[in-house]
Order: sequence, then C-alpha cells, then structure tokens
Amino acid sequence: MPVSVTTKILPDRPLMPAMTHGLACACPSCGKGKLFRAYLKTVETCAQCGTDLHHHRADDLPPYLAILIVGHVLVGLMIHLDMSWHISPMTYLIVMVPLAIVLPLMILPSLKGLVVGIQWSKRMHGFGSPEPASPEA
Repeated sequence: MPVSVTTKILPDRPLMPAMTHGLACACPSCGKGKLFRAYLKTVETCAQCGTDLHHHRADDLPPYLAILIVGHVLVGLMIHLDMSWHISPMTYLIVMVPLAIVLPLMILPSLKGLVVGIQWSKRMHGFGSPEPASPEA
C-alpha cells in the first residue's frame, strides 16, 4: 500500500528586501532589528519581530565573496596604476597589502548579512518552517 506524504508548500519570501536588509546588517524579515550581536555573531532572534535567526549556515561563502570582490578591485587598481604611472613595487607593497587586509574585514559583516538574508528568503536550512501565527488570528 503506497504511503502518501503531504507537504505544505509555503509562499516565497521577498528576496530583494531580504538581501538589502542583510547588506545593512539588519533582520532580513523586518529590516529594523539588529542582525549581529558582535562582529560576525548573529543574534538568536530578532528583537523587533521575533524571527529566529540562529538557523543560518553562512559558513565560507561570505569570506569567499569578500576575497573575490576585493581581489578584483585591487587587481584592477594595480593594472590601472601600472598603465598610468610607473610605480615602484615597494609602493604597491606598502599600499596594497594593508588594503588587502582591511577591505575584506570591512565588507565581511555586510556579506554575511546578505547570505543570511538569501537563506531566510529561500527558506534554506532551518528557515523553512512557517511563521508563527500572529496573536490577532
């Protein structure tokens, strides 16, 4: 006898607002609550709307994106500077190494927020459960 499995298809959450809220390091659901309690530590639940945020699995994607973005910017800058002026290798070393360290660290929280926003919007990992019923219902 075949077993039927009933699955409830949940409506999609809006992707672009979740991504922009995440980039702003805010809750992907409401956009008002803080997403991080420390540099890269997410809050367990949003203080404004109560959305559970501990389900995220950002892992290695934010650092990979940070390195990819900063690498392209710095290599493009180096190529432009080399074509425009003759710059000594020591100048590149003095300027580019600190930029290669500081820039990824600056954009890393926003990129992690972006990834958490995408995961929340697409109901990935633990974000797939339906929203709790509102008290007015």
